[in-house]
Amino acid sequence: MGPLSRGLSHRWRWPEPSRCPAGVQAGMQVSVAPLVEVMRGETVTLDCTPLGDHNPLLLKWFLVERSGARHLLAEAQVQGSEVKPRVHTSRGRSPQYQLQGQGHLVLVEAQVTDEQDYVCVVTAAAGTAEATSKLQVFVKPETTKVFPNQGILSVMDDSAQEVPRDDFDSRVLGEGRLGAPRILGQSYMTTRTVRETSNLQSLTSTLYLRVHKEDREASFHCSAYYSLPRAQHGHLDSPPFSLTLHYPTEHVQFWVSPSTTEGWVREGDSIQLICQGDGNPTPEYMFYRLQNTEERVLSTNLHGNFTLESVQRNQNGVYGCRVLDYDAADEVELSKTLELRVAYLDPIELNQEEELSLPLDSNVNITCSVQGLPTPALRWTKDAVRLVDGPTLSLSSLTFNSAGTYICEAYTPTVPLLSRTRVLKLLVEGPPDLKPEEIPPQAEGSRREGEEVRLTCSARGYPEPKLTWSEKGDSSTEPVPSGQGWVSSSLTLKLTNAMSQHGVFCEASNPLGSTRHVFHFGPLAPQTSQAGVAVMAVAVSVGLLLLVVAAFYCMRRKGRPGCCRKGEKAAPPPGEPELSHSGSQRPEQTGLLMGSASGGARRVSRAIPDEC
Repeated sequence: MGPLSRGLSHRWRWPEPSRCPAGVQAGMQVSVAPLVEVMRGETVTLDCTPLGDHNPLLLKWFLVERSGARHLLAEAQVQGSEVKPRVHTSRGRSPQYQLQGQGHLVLVEAQVTDEQDYVCVVTAAAGTAEATSKLQVFVKPETTKVFPNQGILSVMDDSAQEVPRDDFDSRVLGEGRLGAPRILGQSYMTTRTVRETSNLQSLTSTLYLRVHKEDREASFHCSAYYSLPRAQHGHLDSPPFSLTLHYPTEHVQFWVSPSTTEGWVREGDSIQLICQGDGNPTPEYMFYRLQNTEERVLSTNLHGNFTLESVQRNQNGVYGCRVLDYDAADEVELSKTLELRVAYLDPIELNQEEELSLPLDSNVNITCSVQGLPTPALRWTKDAVRLVDGPTLSLSSLTFNSAGTYICEAYTPTVPLLSRTRVLKLLVEGPPDLKPEEIPPQAEGSRREGEEVRLTCSARGYPEPKLTWSEKGDSSTEPVPSGQGWVSSSLTLKLTNAMSQHGVFCEASNPLGSTRHVFHFGPLAPQTSQAGVAVMAVAVSVGLLLLVVAAFYCMRRKGRPGCCRKGEKAAPPPGEPELSHSGSQRPEQTGLLMGSASGGARRVSRAIPDEC
């Protein structure tokens, strides 16, 4: 044990004044504390008080050994108010004794070796008197040391066995201080107290226990109780510990892992046979298989498990486990058996091909069969919808909706996750079905020429139909998201008057037939905005034509003087008669027709110089 902690206080006990010893004058009495308790390390003061008025006097302190020998430690001469203290010897103590006041003996940092009897002797005119004060020093233990039995304790031993030993040091020890055995039912303990060279007392306590199987999970610890000043007590607990026990097997368990339903395991799975006894130390386990009432040993180990990798149907049978515990009682059943049943499913057989083509309105019976253990169940589904429970699926008056993927599933209700499936694809042959997407109806004449429309047709059949259109345009063909064999084609075009008269049709065809649908639009209204544009274009064209004619005429007159010059008269060309300017003849009658921007006309005379 390491260093011990210091206490904090001590207690004084004041009795009645002591009687004068024989031969001492009855008029002289001294009062001291018979017992002074202090924790190691504290400062303690021993008081000695004469009763009555005695002055002068001589006060002396003696240390009394166990042999009875006295050693003068200090003295004080008191006369009036004057005190002359004197320490004679400290007997090697450090710090030394001190004498204070009118004879108070002071011990700084009390030590275990200070635990002695101290006698105060007072001599005065009235006589001599003395009294004894006993000093008791307490040391609080800091910790305990426990030494558990590291061996294996057998529950079959009829006598009590040593469990732990606990050691600690203290000045005042609690129970077991005298070292006498204490009998506690089927257990007892012994204690031994030794005074060390440090004057501390060391206590060793040993527990002897008749162990039982129930003690295998028990937690033990040792508690040390000790006394403190002022009639107080304390205790220290050792760290908890447990015992290793030897006890025979009383019960055996045997099972399959992972756990199964009614003992069935799936073929191809790996399983463990687990055997467990409740004895300690762990005994050996022997695994075997019964074949014709004979045991065929499979494995012997301490782990208590045996693995069967990828079990097959020929491994059905009875398996056993035996605990090899020779300390077990004769009446204990050390062997256990179980029946291992391997569940399996063979591939599913169909009475039809996996891809079956049949004509519209025909009938068919499809049967699937399977072998397995335990007896499997069968069911038919299509698109995750259960159709029928049983091996036979009957379909009559086939339609295109009958086409699709059918699944026959074999399963075992008592063995989860053991199942097989077989897929059959049914194709229904026939001429196409056509489904147009009608355009929204509108009032007659509300559609206009050149208006853009989108037409859609969907078709199904087998073989897959081909969709065509009577008009050209932006078209595309793709499967319908809803499935069921439908394909869809869309055409985007601009309406014309011809389309309003004859319509636009889509046609679906396959080797077994064809069908068509005509989209009608009714009369189309003219494009008013486009007619206005056409009129403006014509007006611009006419204006440009007149400008070209005027330019041409001007170029023909280029050789004559004053041609195309305003306000000048030009001479006629040679050989050409000069026109008369008779007032009876109006200039407008010989002029050219010139187009104006507004489409009007005016005549210009040849004789006028600005004829250009």
